[in-house]
Amino acid sequence: MTLEVDLSHPLGAFRLEARFRSEGRLTALFGRSGAGKTTLVRAIAGLIRPEAGRIVVHGRTLVDTANRVFVPMHRRRVGVVFQDARLFPHLSVRRNLLFGRWFTPRNARAASVGHVVDLLGIGHLLDRRPATLSGGERQRVAIGRALLADPQILLLDEPLASLDEARKAEIMPYLERLRDETGLPIVLVSHSVAEISRLATDVVVLADGRAVASGPATEILGRPSLFPDLGPTEAGALIETRVLSHDDAYGLTVLQAKAGTLTVPRLERPVGSALRVRLRARDIMLALRAPEGLSALNVLPGRVVALAQADRSSMDVTLDCAGDAVVVHLTRKSADRLGLRPELLVHAVIKGIAFDADTVGPTLRNAPAGHI
Repeated sequence: MTLEVDLSHPLGAFRLEARFRSEGRLTALFGRSGAGKTTLVRAIAGLIRPEAGRIVVHGRTLVDTANRVFVPMHRRRVGVVFQDARLFPHLSVRRNLLFGRWFTPRNARAASVGHVVDLLGIGHLLDRRPATLSGGERQRVAIGRALLADPQILLLDEPLASLDEARKAEIMPYLERLRDETGLPIVLVSHSVAEISRLATDVVVLADGRAVASGPATEILGRPSLFPDLGPTEAGALIETRVLSHDDAYGLTVLQAKAGTLTVPRLERPVGSALRVRLRARDIMLALRAPEGLSALNVLPGRVVALAQADRSSMDVTLDCAGDAVVVHLTRKSADRLGLRPELLVHAVIKGIAFDADTVGPTLRNAPAGHI
């Protein structure tokens, strides 16, 4: 899927001036509240008419103000899921799902009700009313209703923002299946690095109405300067790994990365499974030599490629670990004591307990050629 956006539109005290192109299967729009994420989604959906610009989805022009093109929402084949599920309270789950079909001509209905129900794990909910569902269940039903309208693109406007951590953990695997198994391009609005690290293939960073960066998630999330509001608590990098083995005696799993192995708490994944791991900059220490006598099990050799001062007292150091870019946040004093400089060989030391549900998730799998 190719999404091309070049928009200019009034947005409160400033203007939305967003220009980017994405070919990712799940494109995340990231930024703090008021950055323009939801306005951008509403423009793609056809809920607002932009003052100027173009929107092209998979070669189909939805908006081109210079040529007076504006495809109305009901003709865009766009599915939208909002932060609040917006289900009809008087209808059962089954009837809420089937409502999505009413707007699609019979000869254009490709989505299978049974497959969508199985994909989202909502078969046991079909006869219930929305008021009896958990927040995560309501969002899964809302996604199912959108899918059954046979959209050509799915827009998710902060679908996890109103959920507690337990409900987020409940729905996350279904969003991963949606990304991997449907072949349907998705745009996800989020202000959570953990969410986009686990779900996004591409990321567009918005700040004050401007798209300040866009590209593959592994590249964008490895640039701490793009996330100044988050500080060292969330900045980091993504690397691709595979399950190498399990250590049942200690409840651990060993992952193979390009630069070496990582030992993490036991994962219920078969050997050979591809996993994407987020290494948070705050969870890494640096050593000039391979350390001995430490409790840390994870040590990756690397080469310093860049140093950037983060604030008065700290620095962000980017390493090349056999082709994986790893970011380390440390004090300026530590950097000086180690004599850090470009091309210096170092060792990144990562604690095993740094890995949790927010940092380890399945990597992108090949999607089928067709849609759901």
